[in-house]
Amino acid sequence: MAEVRVEDHIYTMPPQYGFTVAHFLTVADIERSARFYEMVFGGRILSLGDSSGAPGYIRIANTWLIVNIGGGPTPDKPSVTLGVPPDPDSLSSFMNIRVADIHDCYRRWQGRGAEFITEPMEKYGETRCYIRDPDGYIIEVGQSKPHVVYG
Repeated sequence: MAEVRVEDHIYTMPPQYGFTVAHFLTVADIERSARFYEMVFGGRILSLGDSSGAPGYIRIANTWLIVNIGGGPTPDKPSVTLGVPPDPDSLSSFMNIRVADIHDCYRRWQGRGAEFITEPMEKYGETRCYIRDPDGYIIEVGQSKPHVVYG
């Protein structure tokens, strides 16, 4: 079982009580994607799925990522078809990673094979840049300015 401690709470996958949030990505190759998130972000691969269609699970920092190949409708989602983005420049969502030192992460993750779209840039009270994963999804990497307060 994988667990993450946030303040006084321990979150596990699968959850033992309450709920845990995970991000699901439809990918072309489960192992390729899992290895990307393992290498670039130091994720821990919990499972690479199996031949029955089970997804892969990766723990990254304080969250979990589920990766699985696409497919047609199933009884529990009868009108939904999953697939990798047909146009990697036209997406409707993306993962957002908040970091303490964006320039350090930029250098470190680039050294691990991350392909950044641009170098870090100032925008809206933060410094941010984007990585493209093997299936074309983008991942925002951002560092808030010291004066920006959330909550």
